[in-house]
Amino acid sequence: MKFFPAIDLKDGACVRLLRGDMDAVTVFNDDPGAQARSFEAQGAEHLHVVDLNGAFAGKPVNSDAVFSILSAIEVPVQLGGGIRDLDTIEHWLSSGITRVILGTIALTNSDLVKQACRLYPGQVAIGIDAKDGRVATEGWAEVSQMSALDLALQFEDAGAAAIIHTDIGRDGAMQGPNLMATLAIANTVTIPVIVSGGVSSMEDIQNIARTQNKNIEGVISGRAVYDGHINIGDAVKTLKGSSC
Repeated sequence: MKFFPAIDLKDGACVRLLRGDMDAVTVFNDDPGAQARSFEAQGAEHLHVVDLNGAFAGKPVNSDAVFSILSAIEVPVQLGGGIRDLDTIEHWLSSGITRVILGTIALTNSDLVKQACRLYPGQVAIGIDAKDGRVATEGWAEVSQMSALDLALQFEDAGAAAIIHTDIGRDGAMQGPNLMATLAIANTVTIPVIVSGGVSSMEDIQNIARTQNKNIEGVISGRAVYDGHINIGDAVKTLKGSSC
């Protein structure tokens, strides 16, 4: 399993939201490149980045901040937020992003997502953000009637690199992940699944590692890393040490 420290970008700064609320924001660093370097120095081997403004705008907004991250570190970066057409996908992948995350268009334009998976094998992840089990889009501002599991099943044979499942109700709340919901997806599809939302302690990391679920690819955490509740080096070591 892999550990992904998260950098969420809003107005050019590194922030964390509470349950996806753009008004419930905490700014941790106004220099994304420096923050990325810090995470790398602490032992990060992968990085998860989200353009929050882009998720609402439907197009990249924090591009300068993303480029500052890419120029600051050596480790692979996966990026989501406002990526909704093939041109934007190609732009980011050709600019050094290792993997793009497609969320809103996974619900609204599944054919485009499947095309992207074919064009860029191993470089397209599906972001499934759920509120009470239902898929949320447009930066979590809209909640659909589609269940997270049903959406995941739509891409079973598409060639997606991973599914990133986030429980919005847990995100930034430091209450632990909705591991049961994520395992329900991991046990149903063959696409690797990443746990996200509410991962707030080393105990959470250890519990995920203990599942020994071979379809869990990794874990994302943001606020707990900033707050020091999760040590990046320890998290990387714990997850690597699992038998998954």
